[in-house]
Amino acid sequence: MSKPAPTRCRTLNWSSYYASLRERGSLTVWFDPGMAWHAAPSGKQGRQQTFSDAAIQACLTIKVLFGLPLRQTTGFVASLLKLMGL
Repeated sequence: MSKPAPTRCRTLNWSSYYASLRERGSLTVWFDPGMAWHAAPSGKQGRQQTFSDAAIQACLTIKVLFGLPLRQTTGFVASLLKLMGL
């Protein structure tokens, strides 16, 4: 049994092709401005939590998504928050 001949694709609309390549590199991140980044006081004994659980979950999601170490993740999230003015 012989293999089928590979199909050859030809790009006819180069401007659309280049635009799709540019869009592939874009990054869109949405943060809710109303989200509490700092944790509320718990009233328990010991050191209080600095950041809220939602903020930690958002950072860990970005960490896993991009495969970053923790220190790079904190810098990346800090720069995103600075860009957004949050």
